[in-house]
Amino acid sequence: MPVSDPIADLLARLRNAGAAGKGEFLVPYSKMKGELVRILKNEGYIADYELDTTGKHPVLKIRHKFVNKVVAIAGLKRVSKPGLRKYVAADEIPRVLGGMGIAIVSTSSGVMTGHEAKRKNVGGELLAYVW
Repeated sequence: MPVSDPIADLLARLRNAGAAGKGEFLVPYSKMKGELVRILKNEGYIADYELDTTGKHPVLKIRHKFVNKVVAIAGLKRVSKPGLRKYVAADEIPRVLGGMGIAIVSTSSGVMTGHEAKRKNVGGELLAYVW
């Protein structure tokens, strides 16, 4: 069954797998999801991920990172939705939890964290907050 918002689906699967204590889970692959997972890995929110192309459709295998037996991702929030997009300029990119979290932004230079977007002075669509 097709999903109308694949990014929200990825975030919900991350949240649900963490709440259930699952170490590894599968997500259908897309380029956007691959970029989001890459950012989460680089920022230290997940342990690892890999692209599995052995089946009919490619899937991402994501492994949660645990800190003291608790999932490293404390919270996720989808900001820009298909029905209500949220665009920000480079100087309007918000800080998440006073700098303790990250904002994920889709820019003309690719998907990146809010910190990278500010440094490169590019704005774009504000996809999600992670803390």
